[in-house]
Amino acid sequence: MTEVTNALGAGTLLGIAAGAVALLLVLIMRFKVHAFLALTLVSIVVALLTKVPFDKVVPTLLTGFGGTLAGVALLVGLGAMIGRLLEVSGGAKVLADTLINKFGEQRAPFALGVASLLFGFPIFFDAGLVVMLPIIFSVAKQFGGSTLKYAFPAAGAFAVMHALVPPHPGPVAAAELLGANIGLLVIVGLIIALPTWYLGAYLYGLYAGKKFDIKLPTSFLGAVEADPDHKPPSFGMVLTILLMPLVLIFLETGLNTAIVLGWVAKDDTLVNFLRMLGKTPVALLITVFFSLMVFSRRHSLKHLEKICDGALGPICGIILVTGAGGMFGGVLRASGIGDALAGVLSDTGMPVIVAAFVIATALRVAQGSATVALTTTAALVAPMVHATTGISQLDLCFIVVAIAGGATVLSHVNDSGFWLVGRFLEMDEKTTLKTWTVMETLLGGLAFLFALIGSMIF
Repeated sequence: MTEVTNALGAGTLLGIAAGAVALLLVLIMRFKVHAFLALTLVSIVVALLTKVPFDKVVPTLLTGFGGTLAGVALLVGLGAMIGRLLEVSGGAKVLADTLINKFGEQRAPFALGVASLLFGFPIFFDAGLVVMLPIIFSVAKQFGGSTLKYAFPAAGAFAVMHALVPPHPGPVAAAELLGANIGLLVIVGLIIALPTWYLGAYLYGLYAGKKFDIKLPTSFLGAVEADPDHKPPSFGMVLTILLMPLVLIFLETGLNTAIVLGWVAKDDTLVNFLRMLGKTPVALLITVFFSLMVFSRRHSLKHLEKICDGALGPICGIILVTGAGGMFGGVLRASGIGDALAGVLSDTGMPVIVAAFVIATALRVAQGSATVALTTTAALVAPMVHATTGISQLDLCFIVVAIAGGATVLSHVNDSGFWLVGRFLEMDEKTTLKTWTVMETLLGGLAFLFALIGSMIF
């Protein structure tokens, strides 16, 4: 991408970013322009205003769009197929009923959240949420009430684990840049993640469910005629399908750790083959074919093909809007807005942990990507950290968590995750800002607060 930080001042770049977000909201909320069109138009306007060369405008757009789709499309498509197969076969209802019988109706949101915390340890936010959606919708359909009551405890669990706990890429990259111990960061991240999830996702999800009456989505899980007289899969089989990608991804994580520790050779062919099987898209693909094999005993092959086809149609709009959100964030990054903001904030005189949170928050708001905000902030504060005497490994872990908290807050229209959640739950942009943005801000703020308290005590 073309950087233009030398062409315009920081104030001008930040003003353009603020104006772009305002224009986007006006187009979508006031003039009812489709989000995909509005994001594309505003992305072009930002590129022109920030003096991206004319011959670089379209490549810059395509880089942001394609980069987001590369990370999202396969996961969402394969995850939607798994979810659809579980839904139509009755597997989602089996799992939902088992969770309810175990935890009780009143604890259903808590049960969904706990399950998502477990699944979210190795699985990325996008893939985990898509796989859990049919279970979430089945529980919501059974007990009624706003979908947020059931969706937010689960979505918040995936978001917290993705932001705070290795082996997710953000905290791992930040830990490497700051020199934090990964093993200790896993422990610290988990200790902070649990109360952060409980307060910011579970309790807030219950509150949001009372305040916002969000109906079950109609597009993602549309009706598909089931084969007559088929029996739903057992709870054990449903759990096997859900755990299969988890186990495969854990396999890659374990092998990566073994390579670092020197237990296995990095260039070993078998090791690399097994690591490939643990890549999230491959793990989900294997799970899809395993599910097809299992359900072929209860459904005709033609019906299974119809189910998979029906899973992909409704999510095309979700994928395109999510890609356009990534395109908008990519243009903001290419324009140099994030670098300009970081330059303004990097020498603030604040305590390192506070400065880390503030810089990560500003970068998150300016350009949307949590991972970019996290890694960029870690690179910026690394010299400050290394120049400060008396910083322990525990302190480094708290700083990583503070950065992750700042990189989580204020998810809005330049964040692809904002569009992913809003479109899956069929919420308009105003409602998504009032619900998802608030929850993400709570999660990030609480994580920072716990990290700050921990740094003061230990």
